[in-house]
Amino acid sequence: MLTGKQKRFLRSKAHHLDPIFQVGKGGVNENMIKQIADALEARELFKISVLQNCEEDKTEVADQLAQGTGAEIVQIIGNTIVLYKESVEKKTINLPH
Repeated sequence: MLTGKQKRFLRSKAHHLDPIFQVGKGGVNENMIKQIADALEARELFKISVLQNCEEDKTEVADQLAQGTGAEIVQIIGNTIVLYKESVEKKTINLPH
């Protein structure tokens, strides 16, 4: 579980990032979860945008992605979800304690 200080730090890191995944009409599926898990291992922190035509609520989408990938939800702002998961092999982000 991330502390408030760690979430604030990650939000500042994610601010300049562009979303690299989009959740659309199909919602969340196994293939998407696998791709996001692989991307989290490579990048640790990124944004996902929830499109207008997505039938599920953005918080449900965030919960499904976080549970499926084992990631932490840093922030949900507008239609954008910020996820973080510490990388096993390519750790680049050092969280404050």
